[in-house]
Amino acid sequence: MVQLHEMILRDAHQSMLATRMRTEDMLPIADKIDAVGFFSLEVWGGATFDVSIRYLNQDPWERIRQLKKAMPNTPMQMLERAMNTVAYWNFPDDVVKKFIYLAKKNGVDYFRIFDALNDLRNMKIPMKAVKENGGHVQACLSYTISPVHTVDYFVDKFKELGKIGADSLCIKDMAGMISPQRVYDIVKGIKDAGIKLPIDLHSHCTSGMTGMAYQRAAEAGIDVLDTAMSPISGGTAAPATESVVAAFKGTKWDTGYDLELLIEIRKYFLKVWDKYRHLHRFNALKVDPSVTLHQVPGGMLSNLIFQLEEQGAHDKYRDILDETARVREELGYPPLVTPTSQVVGVQAVMNVLHGRYKVVTKETKDYCRGMYGKPPAPIKPEIMKKVLGPKWKDEVIYCRPSDLLKPMWEKRKSELKEHDVKMTEENIMIYTLFPQVGLKFLKGQAKPEFTSDRLPLPIDHEFTRGMVKQSFPEIKQIWLETVPPEQRSGPAQIPTEFEVEVDGEPFEVKVNPTGGFLVAGAAVSQEKPKDVEGGVKSSMQGTILSIKVKKGDKIKEGDVIATIEAMKMEQEIKSDASGEVKDVFVAEGDSVASGDLIIQVL
Repeated sequence: MVQLHEMILRDAHQSMLATRMRTEDMLPIADKIDAVGFFSLEVWGGATFDVSIRYLNQDPWERIRQLKKAMPNTPMQMLERAMNTVAYWNFPDDVVKKFIYLAKKNGVDYFRIFDALNDLRNMKIPMKAVKENGGHVQACLSYTISPVHTVDYFVDKFKELGKIGADSLCIKDMAGMISPQRVYDIVKGIKDAGIKLPIDLHSHCTSGMTGMAYQRAAEAGIDVLDTAMSPISGGTAAPATESVVAAFKGTKWDTGYDLELLIEIRKYFLKVWDKYRHLHRFNALKVDPSVTLHQVPGGMLSNLIFQLEEQGAHDKYRDILDETARVREELGYPPLVTPTSQVVGVQAVMNVLHGRYKVVTKETKDYCRGMYGKPPAPIKPEIMKKVLGPKWKDEVIYCRPSDLLKPMWEKRKSELKEHDVKMTEENIMIYTLFPQVGLKFLKGQAKPEFTSDRLPLPIDHEFTRGMVKQSFPEIKQIWLETVPPEQRSGPAQIPTEFEVEVDGEPFEVKVNPTGGFLVAGAAVSQEKPKDVEGGVKSSMQGTILSIKVKKGDKIKEGDVIATIEAMKMEQEIKSDASGEVKDVFVAEGDSVASGDLIIQVL
């Protein structure tokens, strides 16, 4: 018998719908999902925590409580990023322990714990915390292909994880590139080594090999396979649950699940898939065997497409995939899984857009210093020099990264008391993990991109443009064609500058006119400098995190003038000239587009 771990409520929509499925679209089908008898349900963790507060205006703690109440018979599982918890950087031990405690308290039963670099030092504290709180530890290794990642590499590390206290083990093939023979060799190697713990295989359909890999895994003795209900499966997501159940029916691997019940659940999620049509992307649906070369995982592919659209660089998609493979090799073959997928992927974007290592993110610097853990292979010295400078050897650390961090929980708790928000431990944790985004959410200032009752979004909605453009790239103004004739002011050139409001924030938008008509009543943005002598501009779209200078400051070329959050990574904006700061055009928290003025220096 093989059991299934169902991922429709977490990894499936993270891989295919940019993690945007809302809680209200999960609950109506919960009772039927609970009746199937799955090994476990993945419903929380990963990017769902961040996206809930950043884009959906939903409380992630409330989601897990509601799902646990609705599905009391099936273990609720989360994906936990070791010392990163559900964020993208390391936290001190006190925060990680508190997070595990709160997750268990609110409804998480099973914790799939992984470290992006497979640095087991980073996994010990969360594994111990789960055991202390009565949870199930599923210890996970991130699968990747490199000269370092041999079968013996994985077997030896799984042995260590068993000794540390794992209740089950997981091979996490986040990019969907494990071959049938390799998975057979690893699973058989684990079994032959005398490791008695249940083994789970997590994979995606990206390469096109995954169905064969699942069959070979079963032949080698796999205990659990990860699947997702068919409407949100395949492509960059997992194999279809119903298909695996049907394939194993009548064999020694028969799951015993009711296929008719699964088909009922399928009918529900077909409607959900149609509702979220504005998030459909062809690249996420296609088989892409090149994943065995660039090794970019499904969730990263889906989000990368959206992020490139935001940056106006969607045409660079293939170039960035090629550059990702090159950067990964140079950085010591890290598995591409959050947060190292973001580190490598965003650095690849910077390299393609601005020149190789001309712009280096803070996270790339931290990675090279060892602040994420020990890379699987040594980073090339010439890259270390480019990233950290000629004295890079003095920058590198060799201890567990979190050993350098001071306790944070009480500090964040004290900070949050200064704001008019409800003081619960769950709210303190939101603020601790995501201070800026979390505080906006807790203050009630966040607005959802959309709610379920507004779906599907109409063809002229701003969020639908990406979906329309992929199908009809030759149509530039399809969203304007739905404007009633009486609102048109006749044939005229479309204005090039507008002030639009998104989630309550004003944005100045400049478009290149391609003909069409003017919509009556369109408001032109208020004038402010678009370019000035000595202007220093942002190279990316993002949010200003900090301003490092003020009017009158003397600065030198290369000085950091601001930091920006772009593509979930922190990036420094440096001055390209020396002189005196004559003006500052942005403030902390402002949203900026590529080319927006930051300061004037003369």
